[in-house]
Amino acid sequence: MLKTRIITALVLLAVLLPILYSNNYMAFAVVASVFFGAAIWECFRLFNPESNRAALIAAFWTAAFVYAFFVKPGGDPTFWFAISVLLWALRFAPSLKLGLPPLASSGNTFLSLVYAIAVVGCFAAIVTLFSHSPLYLLSVMAIVWAADIFAYFSGKAFGKRKLAPSISPGKSWEGAIGGCIAVLVIATISIVLWGDALADTFPVRVQASLGWAALYAVLVLIVAASVVGDLFESQLKRRAGFKDSSNLLPGHGGVLDRVDALVPVLPLAALIGAWL
Repeated sequence: MLKTRIITALVLLAVLLPILYSNNYMAFAVVASVFFGAAIWECFRLFNPESNRAALIAAFWTAAFVYAFFVKPGGDPTFWFAISVLLWALRFAPSLKLGLPPLASSGNTFLSLVYAIAVVGCFAAIVTLFSHSPLYLLSVMAIVWAADIFAYFSGKAFGKRKLAPSISPGKSWEGAIGGCIAVLVIATISIVLWGDALADTFPVRVQASLGWAALYAVLVLIVAASVVGDLFESQLKRRAGFKDSSNLLPGHGGVLDRVDALVPVLPLAALIGAWL
């Protein structure tokens, strides 16, 4: 399993990094659209595990996404960021405490549509952040990756109090806090030592515009959002009886398994970036 996981990660990096830095917007649009379609397909499978219409629904949503963001882009994408942030604050985060509606219910159908809108907001943010610069997009993703990696090691070393035992028994408060502290330390060191070289990154721009206190508050908020995104997808999988959102990425599960923490984070970062 570990070998498969490493090989898949290397293949993804070999494909994605050249596309990000090739200055080929068409290649980026194709890859972003493929990943969006896969994420939407997995989304509707999680909400409707017995349905055979997920592929058809995903094709419709993907066509609409491609038209709205690549063929005829127009309007202010900030709308998608704002609505996504509101959905996470008012609907998805509370569900971690309140639970999800039954699969065979109108509430579940409505929630599936709402979550699909959040996925649209995530990929709209990817397009916007990439349009600013590939480094800017990667700098936001790196916050989530660092939080996740250090949360794992902190949890292994110090984890005692479960964060959400009924949803994801392996996660602990100590792990989440350790991941957050690591992000704050890494951001501080990066800005102090390499601030000029990293001027076009999200943490440096936030610090330069708003100061250190605001930067730390934003980073804590982003790490918290990433944890909520991860737990919400785990909640969906547990309800549907799935181990992974799909098996599209051998050793990693599905696309949603890789971007679950980014779904709430990227619109939040893009919204903050629009204010800078």
